[in-house]
Amino acid sequence: MKILLVDDSSTMRRIQKNTLSTLGFTDVDEAEDGQDAVSKVGKTAYDLVLMDWNMPNMTGIDALKAIRANPATAKVPVIMVTSESEKTRILEAIQAGATNYIVKPFTPDVLKEKLDALHG
Repeated sequence: MKILLVDDSSTMRRIQKNTLSTLGFTDVDEAEDGQDAVSKVGKTAYDLVLMDWNMPNMTGIDALKAIRANPATAKVPVIMVTSESEKTRILEAIQAGATNYIVKPFTPDVLKEKLDALHG
């Protein structure tokens, strides 16, 4: 499974990458903002995008909308991984086309559960 990790925090990307690695996912690319993510998703076939919400240049929600608006990338699963835990934010992400939603901080078990749900 090829995964794109999108977060403006290099520390957060490292933590998520290590968590993915312990779950057996090692084919992981990184992007530091929404613009970078939209560009990479347009050029590479990813099986999953893990997207932060609050980032400079382009937010995760705007990047999600851009990915969904492009017929070539519209079906790529995108899980929002964010500290935004209000119900209105979760609803906004789901309405924008998020495949799932994880609130930071999260445990490896939560991530595994969401990844398993993709294949279920």
